[in-house]
Amino acid sequence: MLKPSCLFGAIEVLEKANEFYVQQGQRPFYEIQLAGVNLQQRLLNTSFSIQGLKDIREVKKTDVIIIPSFDSRDDFAINTSREALNWVAAQYKNGTEVASLCTGSFLLAATGLLKGQPCSTHWKAEAAFRSLFPELNLATHKIITDYKGLYTAGGAQSSLNLMLYLVEKYNGREAALYCAKVLQIDIERNSQSPFIVFEGLKEHPDMEIRGVQDYIERNVEARMTVDFLADRCAMNRINFSRRFKRATRISPVDYIQRVKVEAAKRGLEAGRKNVNEVMYAVGYTDVKAFRLIFKKVAGLTPLEYRNKFSQV
Repeated sequence: MLKPSCLFGAIEVLEKANEFYVQQGQRPFYEIQLAGVNLQQRLLNTSFSIQGLKDIREVKKTDVIIIPSFDSRDDFAINTSREALNWVAAQYKNGTEVASLCTGSFLLAATGLLKGQPCSTHWKAEAAFRSLFPELNLATHKIITDYKGLYTAGGAQSSLNLMLYLVEKYNGREAALYCAKVLQIDIERNSQSPFIVFEGLKEHPDMEIRGVQDYIERNVEARMTVDFLADRCAMNRINFSRRFKRATRISPVDYIQRVKVEAAKRGLEAGRKNVNEVMYAVGYTDVKAFRLIFKKVAGLTPLEYRNKFSQV
């Protein structure tokens, strides 16, 4: 189901940029047009529709296309949006830039335009994205990706950061800061890593690898190596690593680190243990190594994370 509501925040950023220009005695910079077919969204027990839509077939040329997000009731609307996807691809080849908001990246990926470049989406949709587009370079930790006129944003409010990024690109830092201050958006936010809840990447058919994943999660306090896990499966390290990555799309080392850091995050959120106690509880003994791995995965140091998210 389409979520046109995610466009409202994007439109508001562009409107504030226009307001900035008007206050400078200039004409508004952006002309905003909603294009599509029969946009309608359920809202609680009712629904709303957007009036004044322009048929995409009537849009021959535009500067930027912004693709909204979809939920996961089907394949993020890929199969029902083929005409729109072809239109987006044709527009891009004609010089139009394209930005996707949140899970709108699924549609952008389905155009084939994202091959060979980094892209992002909502962290909760990571497994579904990797399943549909295993060949793409998904960088879920990133708030924004920008490559050759194609932009993607992470989940939810990350879309607002992408809109500020575009305003700064087209209109300068002063205009972007004006929008950020009026709308109270943290313009410097550059990672969704602190908000990610790692959920295991288990949407694959390899039951033996799923067993290894379950073992890692059940024994988060243990100091385990890839060789040890390979021996449990009666495989050599190279074959095991290849099979694990083929199934989960990440390496065994990265998976172990993400599981342990997720457990550490829960410990820090509870606030009953200090950082060292949490570190020991997830199988690390080297403070420096734990700090580096935690920051690589979570985007913050353990202490910064506890100060930001502790329930105590």
